[in-house]
Amino acid sequence: MTLSQSDLRTHTTASCSAAFESDALYLNSHIQDVSGARTQACFRELRAMRAKMEVSDSSLPKLSTLPLRIVSENNFPTAAGLASSAAGFAALVRAIADLYELPSTPTELSKIARQGSGSACRSLFGGYVSWQKGEAEDGSDSMAVQVAPASHWPEIRALILVVSAEKKGISSTTGMQATVSTSQLFKTRAEVVVPRHMDLMEKAIKEKDFESFAKVTMMDSNSFHATCLDTFPPIFYLNDTSRAAIRAVEAINELAGEIIVAYTYDAGPNTVLYFEEKNSSTVLGVFRTILAGVEGWEGRHVHLQDTKHIDSKAAHVLKENISRVILTSVGEGPISVKESLINSDGEPLRH
Repeated sequence: MTLSQSDLRTHTTASCSAAFESDALYLNSHIQDVSGARTQACFRELRAMRAKMEVSDSSLPKLSTLPLRIVSENNFPTAAGLASSAAGFAALVRAIADLYELPSTPTELSKIARQGSGSACRSLFGGYVSWQKGEAEDGSDSMAVQVAPASHWPEIRALILVVSAEKKGISSTTGMQATVSTSQLFKTRAEVVVPRHMDLMEKAIKEKDFESFAKVTMMDSNSFHATCLDTFPPIFYLNDTSRAAIRAVEAINELAGEIIVAYTYDAGPNTVLYFEEKNSSTVLGVFRTILAGVEGWEGRHVHLQDTKHIDSKAAHVLKENISRVILTSVGEGPISVKESLINSDGEPLRH
């Protein structure tokens, strides 16, 4: 599910010039290493597509030969398990594609973004998006397709509990490589669990069946982290605060007599909760009561709720360790904006 850019976003500007000495990428005012295979793959593929256009039309300026300068800013923690790499590479690929005036569809660009960060392929679309694994040995047919636009099921809301904004101890890529190499559960997850969950999730989204959506979301998150624990040595993305949030979700659903909120975790301890707008007062009210004073509630009119049904130890752990909350909803994919992050001299506006 692509989240609303009014709450979480990566803003990226791409430029190219003969005056630039070499390719450069700035993230949140810090120069980044662009020599890595993932970034270079994106640059190479996009340049090849532009070069093909230039060959077929000699009147086009030879942008493909010029050094690139990319400036990007996140308004949320980077490398903390909140999909910053997915947002970053999706924005980078879309920005360069726009600079090069490529006629490519989001699905075609998703094949390139995937090489930067697997999850980035999905972020080329808004709404609800599926990453198709493909069948080709070289992965050339692994791409993203939109299951449904945001307008299909706009009632879905998300509450993100930021446990830690610190950079992860192990990157998603490194962790996955270790899991593939050592986890005995991974093969079953890849070949049986994920395909089944993909089918169930697509059906749930198309039918706007929240209970099924929520159940698959939680079960797949559990399955993913089970393979992390089955990795040798084990990978501990979740921590005590993550588990306390899970207990709170289970208590909310038990009191409601049905599943009205779901948890999910990426490669990090931060909790993402999904619920429908009609249950906002119940879900947000519980966490607003527990997390009074935490950054992120400003400007939100949330009525406090009775939290007697929440395990007191779990509530205490959440209160002590959640540093920020982010309220958001399903949103659109990449949007072209007029505000440039690069000045007329080709330098980042902010240092």
